[in-house]
Amino acid sequence: MAALAVAVAAVSTSAILVEASSAPSLVKAFYRVLFTTACILPFARGHGDAIRSFDRADLAVAVVSGVALALHFAAWFESLNWTSVAASVTLVQTQPLFVALGAAVLLGERLTRRMLAGILVAVAGAAVMALGEPALGGASVLSTFLGSGALYGDLLAVAGALAASVYVLAGRSLRQRVALVPYTLVVYSVCTLTLLGFVLAAGHPLLSYPAPEWALFAAMALGPGLFGHTVVNWALEHVESSVVSVSLLGEPLGSTLLALLVFAEVPGAATIVGGAVVLAGITATARARQSA
Repeated sequence: MAALAVAVAAVSTSAILVEASSAPSLVKAFYRVLFTTACILPFARGHGDAIRSFDRADLAVAVVSGVALALHFAAWFESLNWTSVAASVTLVQTQPLFVALGAAVLLGERLTRRMLAGILVAVAGAAVMALGEPALGGASVLSTFLGSGALYGDLLAVAGALAASVYVLAGRSLRQRVALVPYTLVVYSVCTLTLLGFVLAAGHPLLSYPAPEWALFAAMALGPGLFGHTVVNWALEHVESSVVSVSLLGEPLGSTLLALLVFAEVPGAATIVGGAVVLAGITATARARQSA
């Protein structure tokens, strides 16, 4: 539980570090995962046999999981350019809703009325946030079509949550058979290569960034990456998944407070009310899923 508390505090800094960097979103995502993978490499000693023992089926699952994680980071990092930290971090945390739906459709898990009610509550809260959130960025073709840059950012955050749910569902069975370090190293490597492909396809430079940007890239990897998500994966071996899921709802609260202190970013009434409803719906869904 102490490790989980550290992890929640660490992931709460993620959106702040992303906002502080002026590099392209894809570049920030790439270096975050690259440096996180580099931090894990020293722990890979002694796990060579486990990594080499991946069969084709396990490797295919790892590839799907890694690509989904890359899409999660790409969508979520970009969402922070368009909507507030509070809205983006809250909406990207709707991942448990998609996991519950995906497990019901793909894995045959039971979707109870309580779970469905929690999902509907969260969707209602997300609608309140999306309709009431003011825009932060300029116009793009899609955002102009949608009528609001903030709505574009909100949808990107939800897309990031959907991709994260695919990462969780794809990796769940593999994680039960493979130890943390081999699993994380293979999936993060796939994620890194996927993001590198995105960066190159977008034509972004890889090296021409000032020293403060490199410090931010490293901080993203050490804080939210190593001490955040990697510790969460470790905690899942010792703490019930429902406890972990609900604990991670502390991230939107921590990120919103940090955004207020660092950027003087005050969330609007719609964001506060809608965010509270979203978190309530996620909590209800997670608890109902655990007791199902």
